[in-house]
Amino acid sequence: MNLQESSTTHELKRTMKTRHLFMISLGGVIGSGLFLGSGYTISQAGPMGAILSYIVGGFIMFLTMLCLGELSVAMPVSGSFQTYTTKFIGPGTGFALGWLYWLGWSVTVALELLSAGQLMQRWFPHSPVWIWCAIFAIVLFSLNALSARAFGETEFWFSSIKIFAILAFILLGGAAMFGFIHMKGGQAAPFLSNFTAHGLLPHGLTALIITMITVNFSFQGTELIGIAAGESEEPEKTIPKSIKQTVWRTLFFFVLAIFVLASLIPMKQAGVVESPFVVVFDSIGIPYAADLMNFVILTALLSVANSGLYAATRMLYAMSKEKMADARLTKVNKQGVPFNALVLTIGIALLSLLSGFFAEETVFVWLLSIAGLGAQVGWISITASQIAFRRKFIREGGKVEDLKFKTPFFPVLPIIGLVLNCLVLTSLAFDSEQRLALYLGIPFVAACYFIYHFKISKKREHNGLGEQELNLNENKKMII
Repeated sequence: MNLQESSTTHELKRTMKTRHLFMISLGGVIGSGLFLGSGYTISQAGPMGAILSYIVGGFIMFLTMLCLGELSVAMPVSGSFQTYTTKFIGPGTGFALGWLYWLGWSVTVALELLSAGQLMQRWFPHSPVWIWCAIFAIVLFSLNALSARAFGETEFWFSSIKIFAILAFILLGGAAMFGFIHMKGGQAAPFLSNFTAHGLLPHGLTALIITMITVNFSFQGTELIGIAAGESEEPEKTIPKSIKQTVWRTLFFFVLAIFVLASLIPMKQAGVVESPFVVVFDSIGIPYAADLMNFVILTALLSVANSGLYAATRMLYAMSKEKMADARLTKVNKQGVPFNALVLTIGIALLSLLSGFFAEETVFVWLLSIAGLGAQVGWISITASQIAFRRKFIREGGKVEDLKFKTPFFPVLPIIGLVLNCLVLTSLAFDSEQRLALYLGIPFVAACYFIYHFKISKKREHNGLGEQELNLNENKKMII
């Protein structure tokens, strides 16, 4: 029996609850960027600058999620912003965005598997990394193949471990910061001395802008709520609730964690330690601090890989339904999982993983650069699509009060979100380490436009899919 024959044409099943959506979005956000990369942000922008960076990044996330909330409640489909871009901006743009986002998450899965395998060498120093990569890949593939609910339940527990670790860090670190817990070596409680020692922006505004790029990318993953909307119970209730919880709790976790880190670790030391969390736990006297954080970071990596595999699979499934990918990728098994799309996604992830072993300094770096671009372009498309959707909806006679979730202060907040997201994208040109993303991403997107207009558009026209696919009656059916 071949792959195509073993699948059926069942639809996706709406089995995920609010707690699943909330944890899925956190699973895509809280990863090694916070646990490992936060020290770099503090060392470059300074304690106050780091907090400011996370607040601004959180504001951009907040505006983007408001736009996503309106769209995904009105149209809860698994393609999320790729589908909205296709319908309200243009199918060529939707085609390019979908493939860029799918490739981005596929490569991210490979990166997380590779990093997880390397972490296992702390406990099993003589074991080859590829064996752990294979084991984790099989486990994540199996969880995603079982059902959307099995994936959501796994992500719930993965994310719970990360949140518990961050809360424990905030409480214990905060207690040490104000002298309620004595630190090892008789060190005096620092209170707020690290904040006053260096001034507001010790390395200037340029350093702040460069760190904001990194911080903004660390918030990406919250858009997974929209992708999971197609499989959520009562999307008009679960999506708004999940978005509100995700925005405020993510900002709370990140800002408070950075505040405690910056208080306990001097600015110059923060940028040279592998994990500032390990340093803080060890200085407080937590036994086996390094091993505990190694476990938490391992969980974070697998959580991101799990969410990424889900997101990429659903994006591929949605594009296939839009006639932008092979029709066999719409096949869904009895558990409501697009199995063919899952197999192709894990296959590309494993091929990317091979380049991490054999072409780490060339092909793998190129792939990672494109991966970092996908989510940012996705955020731009979310804000642009919401503006286009609302204007089209009103122009065709729709009433704003019929929308079950409305982005407030339209069009001011969506336009601010669109401008800020575009600024983050263009600012990549000013960071030598991130510039490669533009050098590779622009030709990739251009190639997608070329393929769409000379091949895919004719196929879609043959299937009756024109440029303007969504009329007012269809909107009303989805909204009311």
